[in-house]
Amino acid sequence: MSHVRKEEEKIERLKELTQLLERASKVYYAEDREIISNREYDRLYDELLALEEETGIVLTGSPTRQVGYAAVEELPKERHEKAMLSLDKTKEREELKDWLGDNEGLLSWKLDGLTVVLTYRNGVLEKAVTRGNGEVGEVVTNNAKTFLNLPLTIPYQGELVLRGEAVITYSDFEKINAQIEEVEAKYKNPRNLCSGSVRQLNSEITAKRRVRFFAFSLVRAEGEVFENSREKQLIFLKMQGFEVVDYQRVGGDTLIDAIEKFAQDIRDFDIPSDGLVLIFDDIAYGQLLGSTSKFPRDSIAFKWQDESKETILKEIEWSPSRTGLINPVAIFEPVELEGTTVSRASVHNISILKGLKLGIGDRITVYKANMIIPQIAENLTGSDSVEIPEHCPVCGGKTCLSQINEVQSLYCTNPGCEAKKIKALTLFASRDAMNIEGLSEATLEKFVSKGYIREYADIFHLEHFKEEIIGMEGFGEKSYQKLSDSIEAARKTTLPRLIYSLGIANIGLANAKMICRQYQGDLEKMMAADIEELSQIDGVGEVIATAFQEYFQDKMNKERLERLLQEVEWEKEQQEGSSQLSGMSFVVTGSLTHYANRNVLKEEIEKRGGKVTGSVTSKTKCLINNEIESASSKNKKAKELQVPILTEEQFIEQYLGGDSNADKDKK
Repeated sequence: MSHVRKEEEKIERLKELTQLLERASKVYYAEDREIISNREYDRLYDELLALEEETGIVLTGSPTRQVGYAAVEELPKERHEKAMLSLDKTKEREELKDWLGDNEGLLSWKLDGLTVVLTYRNGVLEKAVTRGNGEVGEVVTNNAKTFLNLPLTIPYQGELVLRGEAVITYSDFEKINAQIEEVEAKYKNPRNLCSGSVRQLNSEITAKRRVRFFAFSLVRAEGEVFENSREKQLIFLKMQGFEVVDYQRVGGDTLIDAIEKFAQDIRDFDIPSDGLVLIFDDIAYGQLLGSTSKFPRDSIAFKWQDESKETILKEIEWSPSRTGLINPVAIFEPVELEGTTVSRASVHNISILKGLKLGIGDRITVYKANMIIPQIAENLTGSDSVEIPEHCPVCGGKTCLSQINEVQSLYCTNPGCEAKKIKALTLFASRDAMNIEGLSEATLEKFVSKGYIREYADIFHLEHFKEEIIGMEGFGEKSYQKLSDSIEAARKTTLPRLIYSLGIANIGLANAKMICRQYQGDLEKMMAADIEELSQIDGVGEVIATAFQEYFQDKMNKERLERLLQEVEWEKEQQEGSSQLSGMSFVVTGSLTHYANRNVLKEEIEKRGGKVTGSVTSKTKCLINNEIESASSKNKKAKELQVPILTEEQFIEQYLGGDSNADKDKK
């Protein structure tokens, strides 16, 4: 055991140095200050390098390795070699004890994030695939390489397959949400944010989300012997540099106490968890039990008994959004739940409101789902007397009920609704849109109420109200000047940002970029396009195409846009040679020599009207790979589909006419 402890100490030191040097480098370059001297940095760097060579472990974030970011058009799908079944569940502690019987087991957190399967070969991370539907997952290898605590290399050289949970901590979740001004744009919970982050098409975005990975199961490690013990498998994973989910070894006499300890710890636990997992330590015994069609028999989930309280419903608050959707929110007598005071809970939509048969004064029970999100559990009175408003609570306009996929929702029909206006203006000023600092939702509410802003174009003429704004509470000469400078800077933008800023339903920045690229930045053509034509664009489809066309068919929208266009201008993208590769699809893999990285080559192809995708299909024009004879999966697929495999030089010669622009792009 002394040898194991010594190795664990080395790994802990390696983690400590990686984090320290990463932080030191960040503040040095981003904040122009030092937390350690250059001499100390070099000494610690050398110590880290020596530890990485000795242990064979290199963590993400290590200054000794630079992992470039990559973007893909789509996430390739891949079938799991063995189906990943869900776990059977119980909320009863005694039932869990009966399930364990006289056996020894491992009790661990059931983390609430996104399950990912990792494959390492020759000590290097080769592949990461999400759980997906249990049968087929999405390949997210580039994104996994940005997880904060994941080893890129490990000492074990055989094929290693393991499962774990990608998560975002509550503290990081709150920091990310704090940077988002628009209430509707804030993320609902860490799990949703994590899932979206891991499944990004651009790994640079994933890196900013501070995703962590915790291993919970070893699938295969060729040639390794674990003496029939799950715990020894987890210890092995620790020795490879993985962070393993916290667990306790338990028997029938210690299980209940262990559950109680986890129940106490979860109140301050920074990682989202929706329960516990109990698995037999005896591997052979667990395998002998087999599985049902739905659940494995060697493990079971324990779900927390949600603490619920009875209270009285005081009112239903109707909250309008930018799209006109009016959400019902239940306001009730305050109660203490999971250590905090709760007095309101979203009812989400009209279907749920009707299902609960809510009425003012009803006795209801409320709880926190997964100890986090306030929800109504049941209505003990069921008076069913809440009246659905016929008029918008903000503007007084007529409301209407709309049903999509059996879900009924309430909408305001007034296009000039003040709430819609404020939410729309908030999106317009947001970072990914026009990026106007100082125009928060609260500030916009004040400006709209005073008549300073009625539509987008008015934002660019706030100088008419300079003296009034400077005299407002919370403002002054300095604040006004900062806002004014930001507004002036926003006059120069890009067309995709401008399209996104208009708040067209279902149109995000990525969709806007695709549409702009398809029409080569010609706004008139985009506005005149029909639904069928728009639907043919990759990543658009009929729903988005319909929303896009309907927006520009609206006379009021077109008039507002015309006035806005008098205030802003956008950079025209270079269109030279833009049709050279029109309609052609390419796949790029492996390391490059002529181009700085794959993104640079991708931009060159897209400039000429081509498209770069993540997987080889029958529509692929050619696979660009300098290792033509390698046995990679992409090479195999290309040969199978008779898709040509070209080196960079061959691609440049055949498709770019020898003109690559590569030299000026290399760093």
